[in-house]
Amino acid sequence: MNGASLTAGRPDILRPVDNPPSSAPLRPAVAAAAVFLASGAVLILEIVGLRLVAPYLGVTLQVSSAVIGIALAAIAYGAWTGGWLADRLDPRRLLAPAFLLAAAATAVTLPLVRWAGELLRGSAAGGVLLLAALAVFTPAAFLSAITPLVVKLQLAHLRETGRVVGRLSSIGTLGAITATLVTGFVLVAALPTSVILLGLAVALAAAGIGLGLSVDGGATWRRVGSWARGRRPFVIAAVGLVGAGLTAVAPNPCDVETAYHCARVQVDPDHPAGRLLLLNSARHSYVDLGDPGHLEFAYAQWMGALVDLWRPGPMRVLHLGGGGFTLPRYVESTRPGSYGRVLELDGGLVALDRARLGVATGPALEVVIGDARTSLAREATGGYDLVIGDAFGHLVVPWHLTTREFIADVRRVLRAGGAYALNVIDYPPARFARAEVATVGAVFSHVALVAPPAALAGDEGANFVILASDAPLPLDALRLRLGALPEPVTLLAGADLAGFVGAGRVLTDDYAPVDQLLSRYS
Repeated sequence: MNGASLTAGRPDILRPVDNPPSSAPLRPAVAAAAVFLASGAVLILEIVGLRLVAPYLGVTLQVSSAVIGIALAAIAYGAWTGGWLADRLDPRRLLAPAFLLAAAATAVTLPLVRWAGELLRGSAAGGVLLLAALAVFTPAAFLSAITPLVVKLQLAHLRETGRVVGRLSSIGTLGAITATLVTGFVLVAALPTSVILLGLAVALAAAGIGLGLSVDGGATWRRVGSWARGRRPFVIAAVGLVGAGLTAVAPNPCDVETAYHCARVQVDPDHPAGRLLLLNSARHSYVDLGDPGHLEFAYAQWMGALVDLWRPGPMRVLHLGGGGFTLPRYVESTRPGSYGRVLELDGGLVALDRARLGVATGPALEVVIGDARTSLAREATGGYDLVIGDAFGHLVVPWHLTTREFIADVRRVLRAGGAYALNVIDYPPARFARAEVATVGAVFSHVALVAPPAALAGDEGANFVILASDAPLPLDALRLRLGALPEPVTLLAGADLAGFVGAGRVLTDDYAPVDQLLSRYS
């Protein structure tokens, strides 16, 4: 029997098949709105999920990859499950519950992550994946099941399959794009994470209720009434209300949520004037409100030594990253008449510094809000005696501030014989620190490295401060100053530094795997 004979006498096999009456298509506007909202909500959850886990795990490539990967897994699982259910049950009966379940899951996400985050703080790969899953997977899976349900309802004829699937896929993509742009450009900057999540939960619940009450006229009203007489809607509503209530009592690691950071200022219990700035729960800056010349952190003391020894008299200093403005205030205090300019990405952090850390800007200390690299490119050539690099995303120097091309631009803005001091953090075996020293050495003639002996030996993670200039560095004076500090520290230069760097690779805009070099997960 050949293939043509399989349909002989059976013309009905090729005839378009209508949906059964119980699965009549939704109105096009309702179908489009459901897909648009569901797809957009997934992207809101993904973006906000990154902010939820950042205070506990940092902002690293591994964390970002985990959240994105978990979101994609939720989309795949939800779409598969939604399609499977659509072939076995009336999709109309599932749409409203899917939105309501997604709303309840969204409402409990924030307290769930905050409590779990306290237990998983600083975890390795397993903890990263688990917290990312708690932040994204369940609500995103419910939402991803909605599109195949809607598609099934709209497929009245087989000959319309391509048009229907293409239209709804396009609408879903537009929803995702819209949500991405609105969340990134507006919501995160304007609202706390808790408000975004609870607002999204309310919107999803309203969509579920609206779908349950509007589609298919009286038949749907009767189905909803029958459904409401059971326990399911009350369980879902209870979960949502509990989630909203738990949000109010869940531990909050933030005093202020800026566009980029979860920020907190703590009073030093041993020194009433001391303030500790934590960004995404990492100790970022220490400020003495009564003594701007006091440097608490060891790395700041090392940089302060260079500030004290580099050229007499007032200086022009460019700071890449503001943090708590500890070093800009130190220069202003110890080198009267100096001029400082701070390139800081986070305007909300600057506002917090002014309100809580006593930062006063003016003609002698200016702030430029924006990315350090793009802002540096606008600086005049030869305008500064000293550039201090202290910009971090959690505990990681942003990769585009580590490359040979960026270092060359730092050198451009320095006056003849100016110096560059760069703070980085690394962990055994210090692959990133070695690569960054090699990168700085590819641009500047004289380079030195300051770090604790245990970190140089590969026994612990620590700050590494790289010093560089085209003029000879005051190595003997620096060693004398560093030797007087309370904690032991080593200054490497010349052959000793070359031995430490070894085969460290120069980082470029084309290849700068910063997260992988310093990853503690690999």
